[in-house]
Amino acid sequence: MTPADEVDLPDLAGDETRGTEPALLTSEGQRDTEQRRSAQDLEAVFDVPVTVSAVLGKSAMEVSQLLKLGKGTVVELDRKVGEAIDIYVNDRLVARGEVVLVEDRLGVTMTEIIKAGQS
Repeated sequence: MTPADEVDLPDLAGDETRGTEPALLTSEGQRDTEQRRSAQDLEAVFDVPVTVSAVLGKSAMEVSQLLKLGKGTVVELDRKVGEAIDIYVNDRLVARGEVVLVEDRLGVTMTEIIKAGQS
């Protein structure tokens, strides 16, 4: 494991504290602090499959319009050129990014991580 593989994760359930690190959650009588962990601590979930989707945009249409679509038809989306795309993991918005070209394939560069409740 290289130092680049290390990930900082909060310890939300542990009782161990480090006096100099900032508190993650504070309430009366409760003190949880940040604890450094490595990616190796997450090894148990490495093989859990997830679905990642990069959504360029959306469009609403009636079934009759859908049936008329053919090769070469242009469908207008709700996004503008250059606007960030949404990145979902298991149908949950987790980031926004930009489409990039990697050799002869499309890719996505994440430009913003969406925190819980921020979407």
